[in-house]
Amino acid sequence: MTPTLRWAGLACAAALVVAGLVVVVVSALPRAEPSVLDDPARLRAAGVATLRPEVLAVMPHDPTAYTEGFEIDGDALLESTGLTGRSQLRALDPATGAVRRAEPLPPAVYGEGVTATPTALWQLTYRDGIAYERDPATWTIRRTVPLEREGWGACHDGTRVVTSDGTDELVLRDPASFAPVRTVRVTAADVPVERLNELECTAEGVWANVWHTDRLVRIDPGSGRVTAVVDAAGLLPPGQRPDDPDAVLNGIAAVPGTDRFLLTGKYWPSMFRVRLVPS
Repeated sequence: MTPTLRWAGLACAAALVVAGLVVVVVSALPRAEPSVLDDPARLRAAGVATLRPEVLAVMPHDPTAYTEGFEIDGDALLESTGLTGRSQLRALDPATGAVRRAEPLPPAVYGEGVTATPTALWQLTYRDGIAYERDPATWTIRRTVPLEREGWGACHDGTRVVTSDGTDELVLRDPASFAPVRTVRVTAADVPVERLNELECTAEGVWANVWHTDRLVRIDPGSGRVTAVVDAAGLLPPGQRPDDPDAVLNGIAAVPGTDRFLLTGKYWPSMFRVRLVPS
């Protein structure tokens, strides 16, 4: 996803000259209104579970990583990082956070989410209009396919690749061709949930980070209904959060065979092994 400017609500001004007077007209980019995700009572009334992360362990995370994708594949933690000229695909040690391997993307490409299928790694790009199919062992790019939307998050649910583009929609894709098969609109208590970002597919549903918030949502990919909301505020102590508006929660990886997850964020110095428990 783009850095903060897309969502910052910065004011823009236009000067008009009328009868010798300069009139300054100020218009603000739209700001998100208070979110339904911040209203636990409304969520519970709609049957949405409200959860919090219980921290089980803290591991180092590269504080220079602008995390876009985060997923465990075998014994490696895949991490894709973004920003033009700095994007990489990485394999981390999930126990220590150490970078085992790193593959840079072409300098002009802005990398985004990544997911593994049994036969490929799919890596998105932001606004480059392409996705890469990689060999899962060598990471060699087998082919480049068109991507008709912005690329944000990706995960594989065992049948389809699921992608996000920063809106309230998830796209379910054929894992062989990457062609879109179905689009699902995501709602919580009948309210659209926008800015869906990094994704993780599990048997219980699709987990999504909500960009520029400390919230995670679990989505039923059949109906698009949010079934759980996680409030992760305070997961990274305020004194450790970098002084950058984009240094937000953005990374969820399910630990296979357990009820645990790894969570991190952009430029975060730590990643956390957690269990999601009722709040």
